[in-house]
Amino acid sequence: MRPEVQSFVVDGPLPDWDADEEEIDRRVKQLEAIPSPVTTEEAHALADCFGPDDCYGVAWSLVHLIETAPGPLPSVSRPGPDADWWQQTLWDRWGT
Repeated sequence: MRPEVQSFVVDGPLPDWDADEEEIDRRVKQLEAIPSPVTTEEAHALADCFGPDDCYGVAWSLVHLIETAPGPLPSVSRPGPDADWWQQTLWDRWGT
């Protein structure tokens, strides 16, 4: 996995709307530093980085980056009943 992706993944889920502007800007810069396309492995790691809301649209940028992976992505399992909205959205868009 490339260092840019590792850095993003290590910092965990995207913040929510209550985060300060500096934190959101920092995560946006991290996301923009990831060159596309991403690998299948990177896409799976990035898929775990969604926060509780759309983070002022940043989550949609993450979706679009994940979608640059060669697809459909293998071993994507159908989200369970407790899955969050983002996991369901990913399944709807690139599930197998």
